[in-house]
Amino acid sequence: MNEKPLALLPELLLLAGAVVTLLCGSFLPRARQGIAGLVAAAALLASPISAVAGRTDEMVYAHTYAVDAATTTARVVVPLAALLIIVLAYGRLRGDRRETEFYVLVMLASLGAVLLAGASDLLVLAVAYLLATLPLYGLTGWGRRARHAEAALKLYLLGALVGVFLLAGVALLSAAAGSTRYDDLTQHLPGAPASLVAAGVVATLSGLLFKAGAVPVHFWVPDAVQGATTGAATVLTTIPKVGALVAAYRLLTAVPADSGWPAAAAVVAALTMTLGNLAALSQTSVRRLLGYSTISQVGYLLMAVAVAGGSGRALPALLLYLAGYAVTNTGAFAVVAALPGRDTLDDYEAAVRRHPWVIASLVVCLLGLVGTPPTAVFAGKLTVFAAAWDGGLAWLVVVAAVNTVASLFYYLRWLRPAFTGRAGAFPSEHERDRPAATVAVLAATATLALGVTAGPVYDAVSGVMNR
Repeated sequence: MNEKPLALLPELLLLAGAVVTLLCGSFLPRARQGIAGLVAAAALLASPISAVAGRTDEMVYAHTYAVDAATTTARVVVPLAALLIIVLAYGRLRGDRRETEFYVLVMLASLGAVLLAGASDLLVLAVAYLLATLPLYGLTGWGRRARHAEAALKLYLLGALVGVFLLAGVALLSAAAGSTRYDDLTQHLPGAPASLVAAGVVATLSGLLFKAGAVPVHFWVPDAVQGATTGAATVLTTIPKVGALVAAYRLLTAVPADSGWPAAAAVVAALTMTLGNLAALSQTSVRRLLGYSTISQVGYLLMAVAVAGGSGRALPALLLYLAGYAVTNTGAFAVVAALPGRDTLDDYEAAVRRHPWVIASLVVCLLGLVGTPPTAVFAGKLTVFAAAWDGGLAWLVVVAAVNTVASLFYYLRWLRPAFTGRAGAFPSEHERDRPAATVAVLAATATLALGVTAGPVYDAVSGVMNR
């Protein structure tokens, strides 16, 4: 069985951290719930450190879980993003009677995302999907107000429906191959009925596309982002995408390409980025704008998934883009959390005069999401575009380039009022949230640093995968 519990040490640390955090919160008084947050932060920091220190390449537990470059990237990116999210949300969490619940749900969602990224078996994929999804329902409704409940309900209804499709797809693919392991799928699916394989792939992918927020199961994204608290919205648009997109890439490399998935994935990528950008153009709410922005980013990321197995550049490009997107998107939401009460674009009028460092971070993160050098997303987009071109999807690269130019418009619509208007136009009672402002500056710095070092990072990931 190749049972190596220590090979799963990063995941075990997340699980143990969630349990200990829950126990701490259960016995601590309301005024001291911050101790539970410190326990959660320690676990979220220890997990990526153990992933890097114990880096190996192997298949464990009877080839049902892969410990490789993709899993290691998820092990590093997901907990660090979760740690930043906990810090940016701390101003809202502090003193709340459900403070500990937020920490635990974030950690469980992070664990599910990491397991999704490493799953090399359909049953593990299904369990990881449920673990990555169920905490999101609680996070979305965590604030327990009417708008939070509405957002949670919309997310739950679509998630439950798509979850049934994913489980049906797992059943179809396992029936076609006679096994649930990905290496067996690669061996046996080419001889299975093409219609059965295609149906299984589409149904299974529907669940992963829902997690990522891609067309046609994207409807929950803007409503959930607008309705949830800022911290929960950051989780929804960041952490699940890492696990879901790596899982989609891993699954598609295990199924035969003649089932038609490369063309279908390319079409989904084009529709996702186009719909996200077009819908964002008319938004005046900063939350909904970021919700549609994250949909468009998934479209670009799916370009690497569309050439899974067809280009050696695809996986390292996907991993680099995911890392850059995670830190940049977290930075943009940190700005929203740092300036509470500014819900529309016009509310940011002359904000640079009061909060220059926060707005400077917003500039870096928004231009980073466009793909402006030398940010991390620019490096990610460039490598993903190169991988798609190398994989024979030149038309998709052209569509993505046009969408990138179009996206500049709505990001600049947010920045324009921040540098114009009358100082003091916004009510003085809305002050800066210091923890969130700190995260915004750190994230902006990190996206620039990752962009500058993207070349060595990409080469390192590629070298590890080719060993």
